[in-house]
Amino acid sequence: MRLPSMSQPSLLAPIAECPPGPPGAQVRLAVLGARGVGKSAMIVRFLTKRFIGDYEPNTGNLYSRLVHLDGDHVAVQIQDTPGCIQVQEDCVQVLDSLSRCVKWAEGFLLVYSITDYSSYQSVQPLYQHIRKVHPDARTPIIVVGNKADLLHARQVQAQEGLQLANELGSLFLEISTSEDSQGVCDVFQYLCKEVSKLQHAGSTDRRRSSIIPRPKSPNMQDLKRRFKQALSSKVK
Repeated sequence: MRLPSMSQPSLLAPIAECPPGPPGAQVRLAVLGARGVGKSAMIVRFLTKRFIGDYEPNTGNLYSRLVHLDGDHVAVQIQDTPGCIQVQEDCVQVLDSLSRCVKWAEGFLLVYSITDYSSYQSVQPLYQHIRKVHPDARTPIIVVGNKADLLHARQVQAQEGLQLANELGSLFLEISTSEDSQGVCDVFQYLCKEVSKLQHAGSTDRRRSSIIPRPKSPNMQDLKRRFKQALSSKVK
């Protein structure tokens, strides 16, 4: 049974801001995709477990909250982005407007609606733009097909989403934000874990590079040989 749609803007604002932590303590995520694919609904569903069916076109809200993850509380920041991505000649200009968000984020959800083929087509240029900003292939990116409950209106087959994700080297999932709160939660939690792993690996690499290598111990046989040579030269 589908949950009833609720239009209550007041549910958006009360998502509590997490207290500022030390550098590197936050996990920074960005949700990108075309207009109407359900980006805002996904974020609010994850943070509040509530589904809201109707939204005003957003201008790029930043949500920040402490999230329970693997027994720990993690400060997660999620950047919602305006649904202005279209596959047109001016697509590059549109993508450039998101560069600041892309530079800021450490992990990405690329969302399309299974009921809108054009939103599916916008995923690849978004991915390419992210890779230009983050050349490191370890930067986690997940391709998400949303509105999986609307099978009667499907325009993008699951196999197409999987094939695209395989070509991009990304994980792929189909979810229904309206009917499957756990599926939405799993997507965000997995992305948080991948970003945390990358942060940990980066801090380990920095620690290793900061260690001053120990000087090599002197070769005692070589020292004895040189000492004998010095003595013999004095005798002569």
